[in-house]
Amino acid sequence: MAVLGASAAAVQAGCELGNAVVVMNEDWAEGMGSSVRTGVEALGEADGCVVMTCDMPAVTAMHLRALMDSGEVMASSYAGRRGVPAYFPVAVFPSLMELRGDSGARELLRSALCVELTDGELDIDTVEDVARARPLFGEPG
Repeated sequence: MAVLGASAAAVQAGCELGNAVVVMNEDWAEGMGSSVRTGVEALGEADGCVVMTCDMPAVTAMHLRALMDSGEVMASSYAGRRGVPAYFPVAVFPSLMELRGDSGARELLRSALCVELTDGELDIDTVEDVARARPLFGEPG
């Protein structure tokens, strides 16, 4: 599932979303909490969910599976902190539905177990970020 907000039309036009279910977050201006709520609400019946952003090139399928393996709240750790991608079992969904503002699920992850994500602090926001990321993945800068 992909939760889209402010630039939804541009994302849909410029990105291959494959078979992803696209959900629109009309309250995107409120912050990340509203995107998490929108996604959880759209899940229906599920054992849990992974919350992640789309601009973290170091994330792999193996990393996501490792997050889900325990069935408990599990965060990624990088650059001395905990964050997303993170796994949340269904028992935590009520807490996810209470999120407000732009802090996301930070408080829920404060005491979570972690899986190390090498280069997880790298996110892609600019053309310069893309150039910095390429050498990490065997591509010329």
